[in-house]
Amino acid sequence: MKEIKVFINNLDDVFKRKLTGIIHNFDSYEGGIGDRNTIKIVKEKEFDLNIKAFKKPNLVNQIAYKFLRKSKAQRSFEYANKLIELKIGTPQPIAYYEYKTVLFFKKSYYISEHLNYDLTYRELTTNFNYPNHEEILRAFTKFTFQLHENGINFLDHSPGNTLIKKVGKDYVFYLVDLNRMNFGSMNLETRIKNFAKLTTYKSMIEIMSNEYSKCSGEDYELIFNLMWDSTMRFQEKYHKRMRLKKKLKFWKKT
Repeated sequence: MKEIKVFINNLDDVFKRKLTGIIHNFDSYEGGIGDRNTIKIVKEKEFDLNIKAFKKPNLVNQIAYKFLRKSKAQRSFEYANKLIELKIGTPQPIAYYEYKTVLFFKKSYYISEHLNYDLTYRELTTNFNYPNHEEILRAFTKFTFQLHENGINFLDHSPGNTLIKKVGKDYVFYLVDLNRMNFGSMNLETRIKNFAKLTTYKSMIEIMSNEYSKCSGEDYELIFNLMWDSTMRFQEKYHKRMRLKKKLKFWKKT
């Protein structure tokens, strides 16, 4: 089995060897978050490591990732570095590992510095009494506007993928789960569609629409209608997909 490793330049050889040992023995570490992909926090003296092990792809994708496409780990690593260059928050990228055979891609790992945070966007959807709820929501919307101004279309802009830290009186945002992004200028419809996965609460969409309108100079009614329509369309597709999955599971059982 062939192993390919890519490190951030400022890691010394001792740490590189130690990190390689951690990846080789990943399954022996306790804990783990996630169903499809597994995240483990490994404590080190200097800082804690956040290691994401991506699920081994199906046979078709094993060939695709081997010869045609960058792995999810490589994309996560490269996108994280690009975000940092653009001064967009994300946990510090450290390395990625890939395991391949001559013909097939097997597993990959993305390693970043573990970030301690106060909440994610998800808490805003489950606790409307969270302190400074509207202030955080408006700050998040400004953050998203800055993503768009920098030509960043974060395709997994969903409730669990933005970490939020309170620093003094301000709120600082960090993107995680980075392997799906597009870069380039976006029209207004594409920008607003980027909010579709975040919430179904009309009151939150009203606030985000109001703040995005202020940031962009676009008409509030136009922003709100686009955001609400994108949200409803996403929900319709999501529930249709879930119904289909249930039917397939039922057919498999019978």
